[in-house]
Amino acid sequence: MISQMRKLSTRIVLFHQNAASSIGVIHTDLKTADILNETGPITAGELSKITGLTTGTVTALLDRLEDVGFITRQKDPRDGRRVIIVPNLERQKSYHTLYEPLSQHTQKLCSSYTQQELEVIHSFLTQMTGVFELANEQIGSYSRDQE
Repeated sequence: MISQMRKLSTRIVLFHQNAASSIGVIHTDLKTADILNETGPITAGELSKITGLTTGTVTALLDRLEDVGFITRQKDPRDGRRVIIVPNLERQKSYHTLYEPLSQHTQKLCSSYTQQELEVIHSFLTQMTGVFELANEQIGSYSRDQE
């Protein structure tokens, strides 16, 4: 099971790497855009904490996302000294065609399972998301301990 999950994980990374490359960014940028879509507008510092990336790396990443129109930087309406990062969902929709084949294949695969089986799969994937979030936190702790 673990070896198959590693294989799946690698294929997912490769897919996102190829998709990102086709629009002129790197896969970390593309996945960060997904994070911003989940969180909504946040500061670069908050994004740095979520991703575990340094603030310098986040700045370069945001520059690339801004260049392709995936985000805008705006003054925080509550505190004009701060800048918030706002996802541009309309611009991102223009790239959804990259994901259409994946979506179609996924829907076809899901249709081969019963509703009960899909509920088990959904539960497993939800729990695995938590496992990865915990593992990411632990990696962050490990790297800080090594400094």
